[in-house]
Amino acid sequence: MILSIPNMTCGHCKKAVEAAIEEVGGKAEVFLEDREVEVGGLPEATVLAALKAAGYPAEVVE
Repeated sequence: MILSIPNMTCGHCKKAVEAAIEEVGGKAEVFLEDREVEVGGLPEATVLAALKAAGYPAEVVE
């Protein structure tokens, strides 16, 4: 799934997003320039909750 994270704007944000997804057992491929992240193998609700808790609310793009 691909998520849009509008407030992910810098390298620190990228690392925080990666860490939040890794904490719930996933792997993330972050596209900082597009403010998107690709995540596989986890339920959508789990990923969205982890990102929201980390301060990076996201919405599903695909």
